Parts: sequence; C-alpha cells; structure tokens
Amino acid sequence: MNDTENPCPLCEMERAHETARVFSDPLWAAEIVPGYEVPGWFILRARRHADLITGLDDAELVTFARRARDLVAAVTEATGAPATYLLVFGENHRHFHTLVAARGDHVPADRRNGDILKLRTEQADPEAAARLLPAVRQAYRRLARPDGAEVA
Repeated sequence: MNDTENPCPLCEMERAHETARVFSDPLWAAEIVPGYEVPGWFILRARRHADLITGLDDAELVTFARRARDLVAAVTEATGAPATYLLVFGENHRHFHTLVAARGDHVPADRRNGDILKLRTEQADPEAAARLLPAVRQAYRRLARPDGAEVA
C-alpha cells in the first residue's frame, strides 16, 4: 500500500518522468527503475497497487500476458540479447511487477539465470540504460499487438 508511513516504491513510479518510460496504458507501465539501471532491464508493473499476482483483477491478468510478451520481444529485438528473462519475486516489494532483463553474450555463466540479479550493482549504468530506452520504446510500439487497450 502506498501510504506516507510505508510508501510503495513501485506506486511512486507513477510520478516518474516519461523519459524513463517504455509505455503506459490504463493498467500497466514499463520503465527504467532507479536501482535497476542496467542496460536492457525494465520493470513492468501494475499501475494500481496490487499485492502479488493474486491481487490482480481479471483485466490486469488478461493484459499482463500481452504486455509481458510484447515487452520481452521489444527488449530482445533492441538489445540483440540471446536471452531475455522475465522474473517475478515479490518478496521485497509486494506491488505486482516483473523484471524484464536482457542477458547478453558478455554475461558470464555465473551471472546467468537467477544469478543475473547480481548484475544490478555490477553493471549498473544509468546513462547507457537511458540511451537504449528509445530503441526499446520504438520496438515496443511496433511489436505490441492490439487488444483494444491503447498503448502510449
């Protein structure tokens, strides 16, 4: 819950500058999130506070799959990564979100799969992440499949 005593950092992303955003629609947004500024990493989050995947309503559940598919495709295309991960945990931040993380060939074997999260500090590069954003945004707009929801 986003209250003044315990603010939810993912709810706070509603105030993020649009230059950090891949897209937003009435239910979902995808952005570069502070602390996860690795080139090719984006957070896909429910725009309203929903605890875990079990807190999503039917409209969010249906559109989540489309948004996740299209964002993974856009990140993969823009980065040329041989693998793009879609990770969901929810332990640190219960607000439902996923990390979409491109995994390039340069990532050593001991930093692949779940260990990719170690790159959060090892390969953080806010400027490089921001430079990649327009290509991901453009690929997303082209690849997103219409389902009746407007994608901005």
